[in-house]
Amino acid sequence: RALRLVGGRSRCEGRVELEQEGTWGTVCDDSWDISDADVVCRQLQCGHAVRAYGEAAFGRGHGPILRDEVGCQGHERDLWECPADLEHDCNHKEDAGVVCSEQQEWRLSGGRDGCAGRVEVFFRGVWSTVCNSTWYNMEATVLCRTLGCGDALQRPSFRHTLPGKMVYLCESLQPSLAHCRWAFNKSAPCYQSWAAGVVCNGTGS
Repeated sequence: RALRLVGGRSRCEGRVELEQEGTWGTVCDDSWDISDADVVCRQLQCGHAVRAYGEAAFGRGHGPILRDEVGCQGHERDLWECPADLEHDCNHKEDAGVVCSEQQEWRLSGGRDGCAGRVEVFFRGVWSTVCNSTWYNMEATVLCRTLGCGDALQRPSFRHTLPGKMVYLCESLQPSLAHCRWAFNKSAPCYQSWAAGVVCNGTGS
């Protein structure tokens, strides 16, 4: 009963793929909605669903289309428990996808382009700033590389003006900040901190 999300920026976002008899396949987006997505997110321990996507939003999959007209109520333990049609009239341009609440998205705002500015992270439905109490060259470089912006040149400070606050601590060069140690809305590490910023040596497209 394996399940995975493919084509997103973390394991908590992407095209829904199921494994059946050793082969991975996709789910058709007919009647795909937030209740279905919720079951997927919970099964993957990714929180709850914030968005349910159709029309191959995360790219077209390969292999068989294993489910169509999925009709979860939202309380099921896994996607296999939900009623669905095994016959379908779909193709891979209708592959279903989800974004779960534990997914993290980053952007840099207020700089000269997308590779400079205040660090902002979208997590659990809100945009947050990042506390600079543990914002060192390692963390800044991880983010620059995640954004396709090269390496970190400077780490300017900004004011906190968003509803949430995140803290990251990376002990090595990770694929993204979500793979480092992190905390959300914990007041102690953010006490008297500024909002982290970065200027990367690449330029944003």
